[in-house]
Amino acid sequence: MSIAVLKSGPRKASAPLPRPYSWQVDEFQRAREANVWDGHKVLLIDGELIEMPAAKPPHDISLTLAYRTFSKIFDDTHVVRIQMGMVFNINTDPIPDLAVVPGDPRTMVATPTSAVFVLEVSESSLAFDTREKASLYAAAAIADYWVVDVVNRQVLVHRSPVSDATAKYGSAYSSVTALSPGQSLAPLAAPQRAVDPAEILV
Repeated sequence: MSIAVLKSGPRKASAPLPRPYSWQVDEFQRAREANVWDGHKVLLIDGELIEMPAAKPPHDISLTLAYRTFSKIFDDTHVVRIQMGMVFNINTDPIPDLAVVPGDPRTMVATPTSAVFVLEVSESSLAFDTREKASLYAAAAIADYWVVDVVNRQVLVHRSPVSDATAKYGSAYSSVTALSPGQSLAPLAAPQRAVDPAEILV
């Protein structure tokens, strides 16, 4: 019996495998300016695009109330920003619902990289806002992070960020206080004025 010997020719280089594409902040911001997502709220978190649920009236009302409340609390040395960019690193822009940044709006030409106060309004995104986003803000050393829980009518105040290897982004808040209407707490950067959750809840 004869045995056929198959000779292999030159091996072709294998095609590169599909891999996730990590967005950079400048790409993300250009896409936002061009309205690529046609009004959808899309965030950039650690290089990934995340689409948030469409806001409903309770969310928008609470955010409007929060803007009115905190605009009165913080003086002209701060800017209260609603759903504007905040660049934490080269591939993260969480676009917080509300952020208070030191400075003057007329001279604020660059996207802020931090804030003295951040607030998110949660209607259908409570788990994301209190886990992934909380870890992200803690890693960015945001000292005062509030979550307005529209469904349960409370405000969750996150403070004292610390390193935490079990958290999504390596940091977490060691203090979380749940405030109900009738209770009050002042922002760390404006201790002269306490806020009752009833002021910002529907």
